Amino acid sequence: MAKVAFLGLGVMGYPMAGHLKNKGGHEVTVYNRSAGKASQWVSEYKGKSAATPREAAAGCELVMMCLGNDDDVRSVVYGDNGALAGMKAGSILVDHTTASASLARELHAKCKEKGIDFVDAPVSGGQAGAVNGQLGIMCGGEEAVFARAKPVLDMYAKSCVLIGEPGAGQLCKMVNQIAIAGLLQGLGEALNFGKKAGLDIERVISVISKGAAQSWQMENRWKTMNELKFDGFGFAVDWMRKDLGICLDEAKRNGARLPATALIDQFYATVQARGGGRWDTSSLMQLLAKE
Repeated sequence: MAKVAFLGLGVMGYPMAGHLKNKGGHEVTVYNRSAGKASQWVSEYKGKSAATPREAAAGCELVMMCLGNDDDVRSVVYGDNGALAGMKAGSILVDHTTASASLARELHAKCKEKGIDFVDAPVSGGQAGAVNGQLGIMCGGEEAVFARAKPVLDMYAKSCVLIGEPGAGQLCKMVNQIAIAGLLQGLGEALNFGKKAGLDIERVISVISKGAAQSWQMENRWKTMNELKFDGFGFAVDWMRKDLGICLDEAKRNGARLPATALIDQFYATVQARGGGRWDTSSLMQLLAKE
């Protein structure tokens, strides 16, 4: 059992922190910008909450974060009431936020100044993966630090892998998001084509999902895409645009060409303009069906 803190109780962080308490039996203190969500978590999981990141992190062996973006992370980590101010030497800060690789390297350096270790550990698997403890966790950091953190991360992981040095986890998540964007555009075009051709889409999926076209997106999103239902589940378009922006910025630095990703990012901008910022990312289908 470890003493841990979890900062950020959104749709991902809330169940992830719950697994640490219920499955891992760890002593868990949570912090959330909205205190009501922290109180709700404490009521459900019988852990503790703190008024500031510093108080939540005090005396903990590991401090996990799952926040919105780079600025959110900095606001929670730095400052007199930030997590670093409360952490002890030898403890580990783990960032599950999908953020930039440059932020991960910055956090690693800031932690080192205080004798604190750091792992960037973005996740994939969506809300269902968080609830079911079946997330893919891609990590960047030092091997010995990762080895210490992994038994705790395994409480909500299907797979937890060290990709490379600090920042490598975030770069791996960028690979993940680039692949997903392309898959969803291709799946949307395929389903729309099948519908226009008058095919029974359920029968089509029953066949092609057993072959080379199979994907998680196909198996988990084809039905709602076929019904043009995108509201109230899955990963929001607003968040995907944030992630693709990170990918495109990184590509400018490393020289990678992302022509399809840049185009799909603009398709998502059109979804936003149609009021679909909170729709699931599979809503690319809506642009094709409503032309």
